[in-house]
Amino acid sequence: MGRGRLIDRARGAQKGGRGRGGGFPGAQPGDFERVKKDLHSELIESLDFDQVGNTPREELAQRLRATLTERVEARQLPLNRMERERLVEEILDDILGLGPLEPLLRDPEVSDIMINGPKTVFVERKGRVVKTNVIFENDKHLMQVIERIVAAVGRRVDEQNPMCDARMIDGSRFNAIIPPLALDGPCVSIRRFGTIPITSDDLVAFGSCPRPVMEVLRGAVRSRLNIIISGGTGSGKTTLLNVLSSFIPEGERIITIEDSAELQLQQSHVVRLETRPPNIEGKGEVNQRDLVKNCLRMRPDRIILGEIRGGEAIDMLTAMNTGHDGSLATVHANNSRDALARFETMVGIGMPNMGDKSIRETIARALDMIIQQERLMDGSRRIMSVTEVTGMEGPVITTQDIFVFEQRTIDEHGKVRGAFRATGIRPRFASRLASNGIRLAPELFRFEMEV
Repeated sequence: MGRGRLIDRARGAQKGGRGRGGGFPGAQPGDFERVKKDLHSELIESLDFDQVGNTPREELAQRLRATLTERVEARQLPLNRMERERLVEEILDDILGLGPLEPLLRDPEVSDIMINGPKTVFVERKGRVVKTNVIFENDKHLMQVIERIVAAVGRRVDEQNPMCDARMIDGSRFNAIIPPLALDGPCVSIRRFGTIPITSDDLVAFGSCPRPVMEVLRGAVRSRLNIIISGGTGSGKTTLLNVLSSFIPEGERIITIEDSAELQLQQSHVVRLETRPPNIEGKGEVNQRDLVKNCLRMRPDRIILGEIRGGEAIDMLTAMNTGHDGSLATVHANNSRDALARFETMVGIGMPNMGDKSIRETIARALDMIIQQERLMDGSRRIMSVTEVTGMEGPVITTQDIFVFEQRTIDEHGKVRGAFRATGIRPRFASRLASNGIRLAPELFRFEMEV
């Protein structure tokens, strides 16, 4: 860490604090923060910044922790051991980390962090959204943390560019929107991803997908069906996309295209591409459509598109229809029919002169399966349906549900209860799976399982 960067962090931390409750016995309101700022100032004044710039971060953290602990003990403050440790950790978080966000980022149970201005911070734990007692001192303090995050990944946020979508160093997805667009102060959303990727066995254990359905999806991916995962925000589309991508055989060349890189593929032959926003002069933007066009020249065996949201839909469908089968992507939609309607709209954006019938024929030829994913009232994520795209009947794209989840009630603990069941229809793609050596037992399409 360089001298200038550390000084900037130090000054920012001195002007901002965090209110997580507590303090020391008999203290007046604000005493804990005052002591923290005094110790922070003393520590910064004692540092040799030339030496700091050449010291590894972990070693620097150990040295600062030892120095702070000595200074806290020397002051003989009326603090117990836990309070002293908290004081030391908060000062270190402000100097080396992201201040009030650090405890939340270290908590493995936190999957989402939502900051609605400096005084209101919510998190999601185990599917439940709860308010925390973490606060920032003011808008300026929160902005300093936001700028620290975006600067680390080469992005920027200011009044001219008040929105920013980025990938944090740990892989979490970061989004910020600031005044004048955000009326109550800077707002931040952080979608976190576990360091250990969720597997298909995990989804089965969580009740998100029964094993018979997972076996069919495994066969579909290995047989190179083109699959779209549909769902709303926070429904688990990216997690399911990660799981499905794990079924791709080792050795195939996979190219991923995302706005903010989130996928955690385990194969060795993977090329990861990420879009780029325009620079300060408004130039240099590279969007998803540009990357889709370019990746076709990179000899991909599979193309995985993090989310289809615009004109790149026509390029992705064209690739699926011209030898790049086995592609995977996600789209925002409430059900499989809505997903097809969104594709029509997005293809129309990319090819405004293309007729409706031609658009639908292109979609019907390209797509094989749509998986609908939802976040239910109790916070659980489940596959709601697996739908096969069967072709065209007149001017309409025809589909048939293979598996569905039916919600039946909510129990006394607030848990959604229902059943996964097969519709009894054997999919047309079963013959394609059989030609690839994957034979589906008839029992897979006659089961019902309550959850």
